[in-house]
Amino acid sequence: MSVFKSKAGAGLLAVLAALAASGCGRSITSTPGEAPNLEKWVAEVRARPAPPLEQIPLMQQFETFEYAAQNMRDPFSTAFTNTNEGSGPRPNSQRRKQQLEQFPLDSLDMVGTLGVGSRVVGLVMAPDKVTYRVVPGEYMGQSDGRVTAVYEDRIELVELVPDGAGGWLERPATVALEDK
Repeated sequence: MSVFKSKAGAGLLAVLAALAASGCGRSITSTPGEAPNLEKWVAEVRARPAPPLEQIPLMQQFETFEYAAQNMRDPFSTAFTNTNEGSGPRPNSQRRKQQLEQFPLDSLDMVGTLGVGSRVVGLVMAPDKVTYRVVPGEYMGQSDGRVTAVYEDRIELVELVPDGAGGWLERPATVALEDK
């Protein structure tokens, strides 16, 4: 029985090999049938006319503009500098800087108060983790902030900031008590 199976298997294998080889036997130049002649098809495709190209878009003409600034103010002139240097608030450059002026105002935290009534002393913690006492008339922050009042829940001060035209403006600011 095993001899029959091996002969039948070998015969079946030979038939399959012959069928596979016959399928590969067709050449490119064979006669038209299911697959037309490849060289003929390539020649037909090359003989077709090329499709028309799209037109190049026309360039849009822009309106010209002449910038004539001869009669206008020079933006770099000193026309808007403050000629009244003696008037208005100014920082005192001769004043000795105080300890809390080395820190930005937004980095200072009010942590409490000492005293009662009109003699209230504010307690401010700086970024160096040191608590400082603050009374009206002292300075804090980097914009020449002078303390005007100390209350139980806030410290009010006035800062001097440049106005952009060579002068200075007073700007009110507040450091509030932190709720923790």
